Amino acid sequence: MTMASLIQLIDPKDQRIVALRDGDTRRVEGFERTYDLALSALASGQGLLDAARARLGPAVDVDAAMAERRVLAPIDHLDTAHCHLTGTGLTHLGSAAGRDQMHKAAAGGTVTDSMRMFMLGVEGGKPAPGEVGAQPEWFYKGDGTALVATGAPLSSPAFALDGSEEPEIAGLYVIDADGTPVRLGYALANEFSDHVTERGNYLWLAHSKLRNASLGAELFIGTLPDDVRGTSRVLRDGQTIWEKPFLSGEANMSHTIANLEHHHFKYAQFRRPGDVHVHFFGTATLSFADGIATEPGDVFEIEAHPFTLPLRNTLTVDAAEAVALRAL
Repeated sequence: MTMASLIQLIDPKDQRIVALRDGDTRRVEGFERTYDLALSALASGQGLLDAARARLGPAVDVDAAMAERRVLAPIDHLDTAHCHLTGTGLTHLGSAAGRDQMHKAAAGGTVTDSMRMFMLGVEGGKPAPGEVGAQPEWFYKGDGTALVATGAPLSSPAFALDGSEEPEIAGLYVIDADGTPVRLGYALANEFSDHVTERGNYLWLAHSKLRNASLGAELFIGTLPDDVRGTSRVLRDGQTIWEKPFLSGEANMSHTIANLEHHHFKYAQFRRPGDVHVHFFGTATLSFADGIATEPGDVFEIEAHPFTLPLRNTLTVDAAEAVALRAL
């Protein structure tokens, strides 16, 4: 399968550009942001790939940009308040096992709410076309300030109890002028969470998700394969301390992507014209579930077909902040 993707990066002259990776990699003339290219395509009635191909310019050295950390997240918004990071959990076959293990002790050995939520997806997450399926677990991660590019640090708050990877696929969207969500494509993602906090009480899930998240360089244009296979690893001091294959795509999920999209965009506040959405589809593979305790300096590395570039980020910890509140 030929992969076409869009990449945002800084060129050697320190200018933002958009490039199309479609056999070779070439600059898309006239655009500094994928967002602007998408709006232009919508206004002209073109598809995103056709709009990019119509404006191709000189070749771009993506390998050099990756090595020099000039690659940006493949979608963003000039106003970070208009970029929303959200996600769904317990969406992949096998994803309930680790979560259930975390919460079973607290539930006294009974069937946990996590397992109940997972089974709702297994039984009703893949409705017939035109029908509405079971609601997935949903969470909010932050606005555009939480979005991290490949090669950049993934920072964990000083108060966090853990900062660990979640290898996933994310859908990337823009809201059209009439309020219609438009999927631009998909990206390789590290959803990054605090699993120790989540394990303490499932009602702390919302707290555990308010963290940065990273996206791979490529916005994959087209239909995501039903069977996505990749590898997630954690490196420490240059050595791999944990590695495991991970699966995504609808063949490995308990929900259809369309069902996850419906239950996100059914809310009117997520259909505000001009906004950008990054929606994480979930995973079943975590180093934390295998007993790995991450440390500052650890490197998360995720790769998967059909994406051609790996997603790499180094774990850092923010300095402690004194939060002062005053009354007016």
